[in-house]
Amino acid sequence: MAKNNKKSKRTKSAKPQQSNAAKAKSRRAFLQYGVAGAAVLGVGGYFGVTSLQATIHESDLSSLGNGTPTIVQIHDPTCPVCNALQRETRKAIKNMDGDKPGLLVANIKTLEGSTFAADHGVPHITLLLFDGKGELQQILRGPQDRADLTPLFEDLMKRHRPRA
Repeated sequence: MAKNNKKSKRTKSAKPQQSNAAKAKSRRAFLQYGVAGAAVLGVGGYFGVTSLQATIHESDLSSLGNGTPTIVQIHDPTCPVCNALQRETRKAIKNMDGDKPGLLVANIKTLEGSTFAADHGVPHITLLLFDGKGELQQILRGPQDRADLTPLFEDLMKRHRPRA
């Protein structure tokens, strides 16, 4: 039996040509999505930078004793209870009328934060309330609710009003 060695001819398939209107529509869609994407990245970048700046400011423990009563949270960023306490603390401060205390975070994963916690003899999940001179007034250990924190923070501000 002889093999049939016929080669089949392949024909080039003609690619369908896009009309000028379709090309323009495609470019327009690309530009619209590109502009929208750039806007989303810009807004995301803004909030990312703002959040980073807030984090840097909150971790500057050297600002303690600057004349404003301050709350320092001893914080482990990997601890869900610490994160919940931080949310409640922020909301309690936000709910306050009038002058508000400063908020600092002593991250125990850093040398400065762990040293600060050790110097005050406290573990994470703790809030330390300081007067404007940087003198410790009260220690709050464990999870706290904003409804309980707000009056404590207001009392701190009344007793140790910042001097203008």
